[in-house]
Amino acid sequence: MEDDKGRVNHLSKNLTNAEQFHSLPALLRRNAVQFAKVPAYREKEYGIWQTWTWADVEREVESLALGLINLGIQEGDFIAIIGRNRPYLYWSIVAAQSVGAIPVPVYQDAVAEEMTYVLSHCGARFVIAGDQEQVDKVIEVQDQLREFQQMIYLDPRGLRKYDHSQLHQFSHVQEQGRAAYDKLIYELKLRREKLNYDSTCVMLYTSGTTGKPKGVVLSNRNVIETAKSSSKFDSLRQSEDILAYLPMAWVGDFIFSIGQAFWTGFCVNCPESAETMMTDLREIGPTYYFAPPRIFESQLTHVMIRMEDAGTIKKWLFERFMSHARKVGPALLDGLAVSVADRVKYWIGDLLIYGPLKNTLGFSRVRVGYTAGEAIGPEIFDFYRSLGINLKQLYGQTEATVFITAQPDGEVRSDTVGIKCEGVELKIDDNGEVYFRSPGVFIEYYMNPESTLATKNTDGWVATGDAGFIEPDTGHLRIIDRAKDVGKMADGSLFAPKYIENKLKFFPNILEAVLFGNGKSECVVIINIDLTAVSNWAERNNIGYGSYQELASHPRVMEMIEDHIVETNNTLSEDKMLSGCHIHRFVVLHKELDADDGELTRTRKVRRRIIEEKYADILQALYDGSKNIITETEVTYEDGRKGFIKAMLEIRSVSEHRDGAKIAAE
Repeated sequence: MEDDKGRVNHLSKNLTNAEQFHSLPALLRRNAVQFAKVPAYREKEYGIWQTWTWADVEREVESLALGLINLGIQEGDFIAIIGRNRPYLYWSIVAAQSVGAIPVPVYQDAVAEEMTYVLSHCGARFVIAGDQEQVDKVIEVQDQLREFQQMIYLDPRGLRKYDHSQLHQFSHVQEQGRAAYDKLIYELKLRREKLNYDSTCVMLYTSGTTGKPKGVVLSNRNVIETAKSSSKFDSLRQSEDILAYLPMAWVGDFIFSIGQAFWTGFCVNCPESAETMMTDLREIGPTYYFAPPRIFESQLTHVMIRMEDAGTIKKWLFERFMSHARKVGPALLDGLAVSVADRVKYWIGDLLIYGPLKNTLGFSRVRVGYTAGEAIGPEIFDFYRSLGINLKQLYGQTEATVFITAQPDGEVRSDTVGIKCEGVELKIDDNGEVYFRSPGVFIEYYMNPESTLATKNTDGWVATGDAGFIEPDTGHLRIIDRAKDVGKMADGSLFAPKYIENKLKFFPNILEAVLFGNGKSECVVIINIDLTAVSNWAERNNIGYGSYQELASHPRVMEMIEDHIVETNNTLSEDKMLSGCHIHRFVVLHKELDADDGELTRTRKVRRRIIEEKYADILQALYDGSKNIITETEVTYEDGRKGFIKAMLEIRSVSEHRDGAKIAAE
């Protein structure tokens, strides 16, 4: 007991010494002593939350690491990890590093072609798969994977009759590891002790917005230093709770659910499934929360849909108190002066509206919330902050181990992405592109020295690919758009599509918008409706439809979208920089943009060049004055089969004189 107390005291004194804890396994050993009985991971299974303490996690990871050595994994091997957010798969990442291997999380919804590319490119000899679906995908492309040797699966359902010559059940690998403890523990200790700050921690693939994904190699230094400084920035504590629901292959989930979790010792909660995510979010009530803008947009859409179905009194109360919240909520959150009368009114609103709404959203306990990945609409951002939710923006990318800039408390604005993080240097080149240098700068793109050199120069400066500027008086960074997407209209005025697309996506009825106009005299836009919001509206207005395509082409839906574009054009008229980007024509697409069809990345970013090529006939019709176009589009079904859908689309010009009345008024 005395020895244990001594170790705890020693570790406590050195909690902030990142150099001492130079790897994920080293941090795990620290946590297993310092936070031995504290919850580290939870998972909801069959409706019941299962909990593992940090001491439990260390035992689980060690058993798996011994089992991996027993299977023949060598130092330097790549281990692909595919599946939804589960504690076992997070432990697999740490176990892989423990044996000197390199973990490579893969997007679980990747189709065969994407998976083949990643597994072949990194030369993965071993795969750890979550379930039968992932096992089947690997088996389907197995003959194209020259390095592949063994696969471990977590969920045994449906796999009993498979050929197990190359298949191993996760629990069995752990059992074999425990059985061989005396034989293999010395080897495991040797491998763990070899790890240092410059050892590879993980390899994460970029989303591939403009081409093939690149393997971003991140070191222990990148991950741990970033986790340390970002945790300090927001005073993250061991008592935090987070919900891990975003793709494990995405750098944001890695730094939150592994990097910061291991540095601070807070608890990572994994939902039962994507379908139960909102219910699980409410049950956990995270104190630290991250979501890309599309999640916040979706949640707001559901709120607005529910209010449309509410009674007259409830709707009146909501509108009245939300109007007051927008006026004083952000000021209260930032600790600014607010009159007693306004405080009392806000307190009443919190009892009647804001509190119940935050509870419904699962945000009652959120102390720090972030959004990133792309710009969020100012109206959406302000809505959440008006409720008293400390939502902030950060700016980062895989090559930075996420953090480049972040918004400090009291300096939160919808039009910036914050100030540079600790240890980060920023500069803007002559063309307006943002460059950074930091302890989080990636090592290299795996087997791609040309791209590495093109992105990171010999002085360590990294080109972000984004255009922006630093406010001289505040030091806040403002991002305009992707540098390659920013252009000029024919008259020389600025063309920044993402900014305008985000304005359009503020309307709950618009899911995606892709704007075109660079070098042209007019802007045109391709629209995706939000099926949930528009179908709810259609039901309330007694509009029948049989498919997405039929609803999207309905005349009243076209009128509704035109009203939203008119309203957006009106706001653009007040913006001197973007007043030349008025939208003149639009089309509502007959299908949703889909990652399986190559139109979106796995993180749901629009692949603009692909859309420009794939829908070239529609773009031509938007510009040549056509009123209709018959188009045929290749689609990928859920089972991987390809097919074609044909449709006649209406091309509509935007009236300058529509009243822009919101469709909700109907």
